[in-house]
Amino acid sequence: MRLLSLIAAAVFAITVYAGSAIAEGYGKQKVVYHINYDDPKAQAGAMRNIQNHINAVGRENLDLKVVLHGKGLTLLLEPDAEGKTKFTAGNANDKMTAKIEGLKQQGVKFNVCANTLKGKKVDYEVDLYDVSKADIVPSGVAELAKLQAMGYTYIKP
Repeated sequence: MRLLSLIAAAVFAITVYAGSAIAEGYGKQKVVYHINYDDPKAQAGAMRNIQNHINAVGRENLDLKVVLHGKGLTLLLEPDAEGKTKFTAGNANDKMTAKIEGLKQQGVKFNVCANTLKGKKVDYEVDLYDVSKADIVPSGVAELAKLQAMGYTYIKP
């Protein structure tokens, strides 16, 4: 009887340890997600991928950035701003901005390409959802290369 209790205790301890090890098995991560496409469904999928990544690793173990350039800026483009820019659609509707806000509250940083802003005639203060000057990077592709050189893992959802 005592042997069965010891075995049960050992199995319980191993199960608890294994579960803890699985949750912590990913360790600290630095990741950059690259979005340069204008497909609302794919962009929504990318936001789900990012949330799933956070859920799996834990926000305290994750330094996650999203770099947007080219058509990817439509993720943050207000729907009523499309006529003022060289974009044909803005995807920052209420549902998308709620997802973006939720990710930002979990520490996700969104970086926007200055070259695209200029080329597509986008005023980040008026046309984009929740973008500040600190979010602007000189070049989206150069930022991706810089982050990868700094040890960020590149993901293109």
